[in-house]
Amino acid sequence: MPSALDTNMRFSFSIVALLLEVITIVLFGIFVEYDNSDDSRTLYPFFQDVHVMIFVGFGFLMTFLKKYGFSSVGINMLIAAFGLQWGTLMQGFWHSKGEKIHVNIKSIINADFSTATALISFGAVLGKTSPAQMLIMTILEVTIFACNEHLVTEILQATDVGASMTIHAFGAYFGLAVTLVLYRPGLKNKHENEESTYDSDMFAMIGTLFLWLFWPSFNSAIASEPFYQIKAIVNTYYSLAACTVVTFALSSLVDQRGKFSMVLIQNATLAGGVAVGTCADLSIHPFAAMCIGGIAGIISVLGFHFLTPFLASKLNIQDTCGVHNLHGLPGILGGIAGIVVTAIKQENRKGVLFTPGMQAAALGSTIGIALVGGALTGGILKLPFLGQVSDQNCFDDSVYWEVPEKENPHEIHSNKYEEHSRSDATM
Repeated sequence: MPSALDTNMRFSFSIVALLLEVITIVLFGIFVEYDNSDDSRTLYPFFQDVHVMIFVGFGFLMTFLKKYGFSSVGINMLIAAFGLQWGTLMQGFWHSKGEKIHVNIKSIINADFSTATALISFGAVLGKTSPAQMLIMTILEVTIFACNEHLVTEILQATDVGASMTIHAFGAYFGLAVTLVLYRPGLKNKHENEESTYDSDMFAMIGTLFLWLFWPSFNSAIASEPFYQIKAIVNTYYSLAACTVVTFALSSLVDQRGKFSMVLIQNATLAGGVAVGTCADLSIHPFAAMCIGGIAGIISVLGFHFLTPFLASKLNIQDTCGVHNLHGLPGILGGIAGIVVTAIKQENRKGVLFTPGMQAAALGSTIGIALVGGALTGGILKLPFLGQVSDQNCFDDSVYWEVPEKENPHEIHSNKYEEHSRSDATM
């Protein structure tokens, strides 16, 4: 059973959550208003797809832990709900052309994007942090993300339509830095709850399928023109398809008995969507997108198989969900693909010429800012009043949730037998 120290968040979490929400509401009242000239109604289907990815896709993808399903979906919802509000403000401050932040469909899509970074980082520390810590991480990460996104798109003027660098690589390395600072020696040997069951893996696969299906919308939602949106959709579609086939092949190859691994299928099949993001709307042929997806599948599978154990044992980086292999490495691959594509053929959008030098600077600055920001955030999350679950109670819903007791199947069978016997006796 969890200790009283672990579960006593009645005041600490409530005060933190309500205080942050009140501050956010006040800021909305002062700075936010409708964009009366908005003509982005055609973006609403893209917003719906991205929104489903944020709340359903990411939430269910992390339900693989056998005793952490409530927290995976529930805290995911908490982070997303707060993050999209704070993201609206942070991105609005950078992109506002006047004193007010004008909200429209495109701005709420971007707010969801900013939230995705926190959800990716959440995967790295899943099961080892408190809800209050997650709220503080969200507010800090979304703030730093908005600064980096402004640097990449406005100052360096790099392209990253599907946010391989600014969301995926940033979120992954931010989360890895946080989990490094919050390192737990007591979890060096695998925790008994840090494993899946048949049912929990099936739920996680639901998240994978939602993300897989809607990823073309994620990569194309903020493309500058419909022509580029279609190009991004097609390239993402084929990159994901190629990545999935390669993942199945590699999953069988790296297993001594030639069997598929559900961990790899849940995660590495999505790496193609991450990797093609930066150059999804550029002048690449679908076969190039498929090559990018295939390479992403290879590095993701090999990362899960070889790199994750190395990071945990040698570098003290305990990456619960393997976000480095799904978001980090494919995000870097996406950044490199953007460098190569802009070097081969010049791309000009609205008077901005994309250059390989600026693409490389964007990738480097993103990773650097993510690592420094994550390390600083990890230090702040160590503050005692935020609470932190003890090692023995990690990866357990009952620490922070009222969890109903599961019925024992043997007892159910026995009860049914007794009912059947009683009915026979009365006949």
